Amino acid sequence: MLEVGTRAPGFSLPDQNGDMHTLEEYRGKKVVLYFYPKDNTPGCTKQACNFGKLYPQFTEKGAMVIGVSRDSVASHKKFEEKYGLPFTLLSDPELSCIQAYDVWQEKVNYGKKSMGVVRTTYLIDENGVIEKAFGKVKAEENPEQMLGEL
Repeated sequence: MLEVGTRAPGFSLPDQNGDMHTLEEYRGKKVVLYFYPKDNTPGCTKQACNFGKLYPQFTEKGAMVIGVSRDSVASHKKFEEKYGLPFTLLSDPELSCIQAYDVWQEKVNYGKKSMGVVRTTYLIDENGVIEKAFGKVKAEENPEQMLGEL
């Protein structure tokens, strides 16, 4: 996990509509950047839906919510439409952003080791510096936790 107080790595990734986004375009706003393993899985769906429910409160506080996973643009679009998600989902199949934020790690599931995205959330300040970092977050509780951090 990246250290609090360090500059957040830049990125240039497509969202669920195929539009490119960079960290630089969010300068002047706080960014809740959360990394999750996979669209339409139980934990990831709860996390996304709870961020969606609380989204108006995030925007009231001047913060943007951005989700990142390895899923394709098309998968993100279906996920967004199925659950009415009001925020940006970035597609990172090449793992450029995922690795830059140090969330691609060895995981153990039922005794089997594999590489995957460790559910992690960063709060990035208006100047692009990591203000808070939370690893191995609880999917369902994470949106409420992040709102509290703002």
